[in-house]
Amino acid sequence: MSALNPQALVTVTQKTLSVRKRRGPPRAVCLHLAGEVRAVARGLKPAVLYDYNAAGADQVQRYVGELQRLGLLPQALHILELGGNILIVNPGQVCQHMQQVLLNPMTFVDISNFRSLPALCQLNELGDLKNHLTEIMTHLQSLQRNPLLPISRSELSSVGWNLCTIFGILLGYPVPYFFHPTQGDSNCLAMIPLRVFTTRTSCCWLTGLGQIQLYSFSIPESLYPALKDKLDIWRQDLRARFGAQGDFSDLIISNEVVTMPSVVL
Repeated sequence: MSALNPQALVTVTQKTLSVRKRRGPPRAVCLHLAGEVRAVARGLKPAVLYDYNAAGADQVQRYVGELQRLGLLPQALHILELGGNILIVNPGQVCQHMQQVLLNPMTFVDISNFRSLPALCQLNELGDLKNHLTEIMTHLQSLQRNPLLPISRSELSSVGWNLCTIFGILLGYPVPYFFHPTQGDSNCLAMIPLRVFTTRTSCCWLTGLGQIQLYSFSIPESLYPALKDKLDIWRQDLRARFGAQGDFSDLIISNEVVTMPSVVL
């Protein structure tokens, strides 16, 4: 696609995502968010979580509609509300990803606060999580069969759901975290060395925008040897999807080990 006018994109974003008569997100955030949404539309990530300000789902729906009007999106996306959170999702890719999670043995990291150290676990050990993922997949599949609007919006009741884990899956993390909801939202990651993976790329269609961050997730360093093969497969899959498009260039996948006094998920 031809290059977009950055200022026109910023103006549209700030207008649609303004809150309480305040202008929407700052310029750098506007451009980065547009890059993230374009990456979702291109299949480089299943979804993006909107957490830049208190804009509502109807505003995010209008915003994504404006991106489509500007020619930024090659396909219709969907606005999904879960537990008061707003996700911009690629329904087809999310459904494909969910099928892989449900059919193949995906590994999770249990970080419940009663543990002294994180531990690996499998989907069939995580209570109702499989049912919740199936519900999301079935819901999105029904929208694909009966399209509502170019940019549709829906909400799922998620009372009692482990949204930390579900978001990790929806955002395409290869090894999501899990903790038992009855144990509260604290975890056992404090002062535990973590290997943090970050994926960045450059836009070919938007001048004035530096690299955008596609992914950022961590795993406990102690579990890295056991998870290395799964992470290598994730890298290979991302590089294959990256090579099938021409809107982004210079994919960089880096990692570093950090230790923090507390970790908020």
